[in-house]
Amino acid sequence: MAHPTQLGFQDAASPVMEELLHFHDHALMIVFLISTLVLYIIIAMVSTKLTNKYILDSQEIEIVWTILPAVILVLIALPSLRILYLMDEINDPHLTIKAMGHQWYWSYEYTDYENLGFDSYMTPTQDLTPGQFRLLETDHRMVIPMESPIRVLVSAEDVLHSWAVPSLGVKMDAVPGRLNQTAFIASRPGVFYGQCSEICGANHSFMPIVVEAVPLEYFENWSSLMLEDA
Repeated sequence: MAHPTQLGFQDAASPVMEELLHFHDHALMIVFLISTLVLYIIIAMVSTKLTNKYILDSQEIEIVWTILPAVILVLIALPSLRILYLMDEINDPHLTIKAMGHQWYWSYEYTDYENLGFDSYMTPTQDLTPGQFRLLETDHRMVIPMESPIRVLVSAEDVLHSWAVPSLGVKMDAVPGRLNQTAFIASRPGVFYGQCSEICGANHSFMPIVVEAVPLEYFENWSSLMLEDA
């Protein structure tokens, strides 16, 4: 959960998000080094009155400033491609959930169960209990077992939406007439918040996503109760 004045990312709750955080720090350090070098060169060129004839026409320095950026790009591209392929890996999911975007709420269907599905609307401000977050809490949470591969099939019924949960490193467009899929593993129990990340109309800001990761036995109890109520 993000907090006021936070500058960085939310704490990672999945292995993929941890990899994304590490890659972000890796790329940011490269940007800092380049910025420092360029700033030093600018200050040196502006402040000094001396001229070095070997720098005015030097094959060696031209070779360096041609090869060095290429090496830096490779150092950024390789880990980036690795994470890109990791994000597309879906190996033997233990649970499949279909998330449908509507104007302006989400509906979830647990496809491994015969009759387990529900709509998830934002909780109005006047109905919030102490400790709940305004514009982020829903009347029904998407409950999942922790430390289990979860596949989410994402689509929409009317306009473009986007199913995004930053702590889990998940963001997938919901396109009418198209079924997209993504996967994640919640590495710890907790409640993780997200929002629709595609402008979808007047109430775009009011269709939050709440994912609750619980131990497997709690998930089994929850699913049994939901099936009994259905």
